[in-house]
Amino acid sequence: MAEDKRQMLSISVLHSDIPKRLDIFVSEKTGITRSQVQKLIKTGFILVNGKIENQHYRLKIGDTITIHKHEEEKEILIPEALPIKIFYMDEQIVVVDKPADMVVYPSAGHNRGTLLNALAYHCKKLATVGGPLRPGVVHRLDKDTSGVMVVALDDKAYYDLVEQFKKRTINRKYIALVYGNIKEDSGEIEMKIGRAVSDRKKMSTRTKRGKEAVTRWKVIKRFGSATLIEAKLGTGRTHQIRVHFSAIGHPVLGDKTYGKKVEIEVKYEGKKKKIVFPRQMLHAETLGFIHPKTKKYIEFSSPLPEDMEECIKKFISII
Repeated sequence: MAEDKRQMLSISVLHSDIPKRLDIFVSEKTGITRSQVQKLIKTGFILVNGKIENQHYRLKIGDTITIHKHEEEKEILIPEALPIKIFYMDEQIVVVDKPADMVVYPSAGHNRGTLLNALAYHCKKLATVGGPLRPGVVHRLDKDTSGVMVVALDDKAYYDLVEQFKKRTINRKYIALVYGNIKEDSGEIEMKIGRAVSDRKKMSTRTKRGKEAVTRWKVIKRFGSATLIEAKLGTGRTHQIRVHFSAIGHPVLGDKTYGKKVEIEVKYEGKKKKIVFPRQMLHAETLGFIHPKTKKYIEFSSPLPEDMEECIKKFISII
C-alpha cells in the first residue's frame, strides 16, 4: 500500500469515543456505511496505530485510526438539476424541504434522482466528509418521509452538527397521522430499537441488542379511527417514530413496512368510505439547532405537504 499522505485520513481517539467498536467509530466519523468500513478493515485500508485490527476492536484513548482511500472503489456524486425547496443556505450549511418519494443520497437501486444529486447541482460546494456519495449528511429522512433537513457544506460544520445530534440538543418535531384512537393526550414511548431478528432490513423493539430510544408525543386531533399527533425525538434511531408507534398498536398510516395500514374504511352518512394513504403519513415539521459558525439558535419549519393535508381533510369531513 503506497504511503501517500494525500490519500490518508488520521483520527485520534478521545475519551468520549471509548469503548466504541472500530467499525462503528469509523462509520460515525466518516459517514462511510458500516458494511463498507468492515470491508476496508478486512483488506487493511483501516489501521489502528499502524496495525490491522478486526472490526470488533474496542477503542482506547490515544489510539490513532488511519484510513487509506480505496482507489478501486471510486464513487462520484453526479449533479442533477432537480427542483428542490431551499429554506436557507450559506457557506456552512444548507437547509432544505425534502419531498416525499425522494431518497436522501445514492445507494443500491437509487443512484440518481436523490437529494444529494440535487444539492451537488444547486450548491457551490459540499463538505468533503461523510462519504463520496453523501458528503455533509448528518441525519436523514426516509424516502417516503417529507420535511426539513440540514446538510453541512463544509467539514467544520459537519463535525459541529454531528456533535449536536450526538448530544441530543437538536430540536426535531414531526407530525404523523397514526392508526386508531389514542385516548391519552400525551405520553412518552421508551423502548429500545435494534435490527429485527426475522428481517435485517427492518428495525424492531423486540431485539436483544437494541439501543435506547425515546419518543415524546401529544395528540393534535382525534378522528376516531385515526389520530393526528406531534412527536419529538429524544433519540434518533433508524425508523424510530414508525417503529415506536407500531409497537404500541398505532402504526403510522400508509407505512408499508410497519403496520401496513395503507387504507382504512370508515362510516360516513350510513355508507362505508375508504381512505387511501399514498405513502407513510409522517412529516418532519420543525428542525432547530445552533448554527456551527454564528453559534446562534436557528429554527426552520416545513408546512404539511398536500397529500397529508388531503387525508386530514377527508377525516375532518367525516367526523
